[in-house]
Amino acid sequence: MPPGIDFIYDLASPNAYLADRAIRGIEERTDVKFNYIPCLLGGIFKTTGNQAPFMTFANVKGKMQYERVEMDRFVRKHGLTRFQLNPHFPVNSLLLMRGAAAAEIDGTHQEYIRAGMVAMWEQGLKMDDPEVFTKAMSAAGLDGAHLLARAHEPDAKQRLIDNTSAAVKRGVFGIPTFFVGDEMFFGKERLEQVEEAIRHSAERA
Repeated sequence: MPPGIDFIYDLASPNAYLADRAIRGIEERTDVKFNYIPCLLGGIFKTTGNQAPFMTFANVKGKMQYERVEMDRFVRKHGLTRFQLNPHFPVNSLLLMRGAAAAEIDGTHQEYIRAGMVAMWEQGLKMDDPEVFTKAMSAAGLDGAHLLARAHEPDAKQRLIDNTSAAVKRGVFGIPTFFVGDEMFFGKERLEQVEEAIRHSAERA
């Protein structure tokens, strides 16, 4: 069996959504499952001194326009017709990701991920608003009020802190980041390399 495949994600990242959709095909082709690890992108940035591309490259002529071209190419390649940029971007993801950490603890992580991805990057909702968060999660078949309460409980807060700290210790500086065993890959554009590494690991096993 190949080594564990970890996906460091934050629901507030559009590239995390795009990667999530492409990952599904990799899982089908390789018969492996990615382990989704909720982390706080803002915490990663603060610890590593990194910042969002729209800030880093704001004064670089043509850079952000080209980033959008690359995003559009990825969307077309994978047929992601439901994707839309969130009109409230950037969304503060603290509530969302504490909720994800709670769902990870409580065993509803995959359902939560699906609901959060759709709310953020298909419906364009303002998911840092507690009322919007609660309604969106309930509409997706989850208990929105319960998740809102859980997101404020100490174990969920600590899980998110621990996940984020552990990711930074592994060398993570942004999202999406993937690990095949101990080998790190950054960016949705590296998913072909991730799939290659999975296959090579399986061949050596």
